[in-house]
Amino acid sequence: MDAGTAASPQPATPPAAKPSSQPQPAPGATPPRAPLAARAAAELVGTAALVTIVVGSGIQATGLTHDVALQLLANSTATVFGLGVLIALLGPVSGAHFNPVVTLAEWWTARRGGPGVTLRETALYVPAQIAGAIAGSILADAMFGKALVKFSTHDRSAGHLLLGEVVATAGLILLIFGLARTNRLHMAAVAVASYIGAAYWFTSSTSFANPAVTIGRAFTDTFAGIAPGSVAGFVGMQLIGAVVGLALVGLIFMPGRAAEEQPTA
Repeated sequence: MDAGTAASPQPATPPAAKPSSQPQPAPGATPPRAPLAARAAAELVGTAALVTIVVGSGIQATGLTHDVALQLLANSTATVFGLGVLIALLGPVSGAHFNPVVTLAEWWTARRGGPGVTLRETALYVPAQIAGAIAGSILADAMFGKALVKFSTHDRSAGHLLLGEVVATAGLILLIFGLARTNRLHMAAVAVASYIGAAYWFTSSTSFANPAVTIGRAFTDTFAGIAPGSVAGFVGMQLIGAVVGLALVGLIFMPGRAAEEQPTA
């Protein structure tokens, strides 16, 4: 009898699901099925868009008012909304890191047995983020008729500014990985954007908290710029902040603590 005309066909038993050998979603919620080229492209485009927003809104703000407080308010507001949209849009593709310290922190947790990006993925993400940040800075200057590449003269090497970068970056890492540990990464778009907006105001450095963005902002001599001589100090403090942030995550969100504290039967 033809199988297609059988009187009472039995439903086929679905094959048992095979465990995936690919990296599972982690703090950046990196989807295991997205092609690596697509993920790297998303990181490049996302970081470029983020820096375009930061630099472009800074240029716009200084053209509209001489009040520095209003300039910072406009710059931070645009960054909050723009970053939230970018995370929501590109998070399902690459995890929306847009930040080498987030990528490196995720790689470190994966290296120690947690889910996250591989070394190969990290090696593609970080250069893509840096290239995107530089491109974003140049694009913002081009839109406002500025010199495409004019290195910033805005010195940011003071010690209190460097401390601000440690605090800003540590808080960012604590937030992202804390959300991951408590299964609330669906809140990342709102939570991360809100934190960066707040950190604009409560940190002395206005919260760069991102080596790629820091490098990109050296290419524009505008409101959001940073002098090339200040970049190494900021990046160094951001890396220290990432270590502090991960240490705080380990201290506050200890794996297995909840299970250990459950009473035995």
